[in-house]
Amino acid sequence: MAELTIAFVDLTGSVALYEALGDDRAAKTVTQLTQWIGRTGRTHGGTIVKMLGDGVLLSFANNKLAVECMMHLQQQHAQRTASWPDRLRLMMQVGLARGQVVQVDGDCFGDAVNLASRLSDLAGPEQILATDTVVRDLGPRSAVRCRRLGPMRIKGRIEPCDVFRVEWQPEMASELMTLPADLHALRGPERAPVFSGIVLDWLDANHSFTARELPIRIGRVPEADFVVSDPRVSRMHAIIDIRSGNFVLEDTSSYGTWVRFTGSDAIIALRRQECVLHCDGEIAMGAPFTDFSTPTMSFHLIEGSVALGRGLLRG
Repeated sequence: MAELTIAFVDLTGSVALYEALGDDRAAKTVTQLTQWIGRTGRTHGGTIVKMLGDGVLLSFANNKLAVECMMHLQQQHAQRTASWPDRLRLMMQVGLARGQVVQVDGDCFGDAVNLASRLSDLAGPEQILATDTVVRDLGPRSAVRCRRLGPMRIKGRIEPCDVFRVEWQPEMASELMTLPADLHALRGPERAPVFSGIVLDWLDANHSFTARELPIRIGRVPEADFVVSDPRVSRMHAIIDIRSGNFVLEDTSSYGTWVRFTGSDAIIALRRQECVLHCDGEIAMGAPFTDFSTPTMSFHLIEGSVALGRGLLRG
């Protein structure tokens, strides 16, 4: 066995591409993109394990080169497709995991391979999700910026996996912990939250979460902590966590999240941004409130302080 970093790069948006271009042209476009992904992986010291239609499985002996390769892929692809129409844009969602891998006849097997595949499924378009083993191997002096998403339940695994998002966009790295100026800032020493939990409602689904159960992952896949099964909702659409004693909503989706607080007409639009949930309100996912059919979830904050505990304060 060898210790390797496994990268699973999956393309999203192919359904719309095939509809727009037809089978032949769309297939050529997908093939050209996956071949470019493979070539780029090789130039960064990686090995192509297999091509999987609209996905590529790569292995790297050097963990740092693996992460840098995935960041380079996302940066270059974003520049190339910035002016493309949305219906023609193929975006990449990447999963990274490191561990002992068994290599047989050019193929790879092991927990790291399974984890990379699962994280690719859970990642949103243009996102890179990585296990703690990948991030830890980068070392404390690494220039790579990562956002901890917390323990995540992975299908097929008994124990949760600590997951990080690699921030490849320069603007996201510079605004890693920045909130919009008109929102309540996260300042001062760490303190106990003034709310002890949160209740989420969508259609017939109702669930309350204590502060100790955070972070909450909201999405359309069964692995989410709160499932909203609407096609406009991303696999993992948003996260609610506690930072510096405040409940914070972070958008991790493809099409955005909108927040409206009770008693206010103001609407906060989030696109890979976050805001403090300072009182009760509603969250629209995938489309703004002006679309009457958009999946809209209400939230209610439970008053009462709780003692600080493991996983309560982050960031």
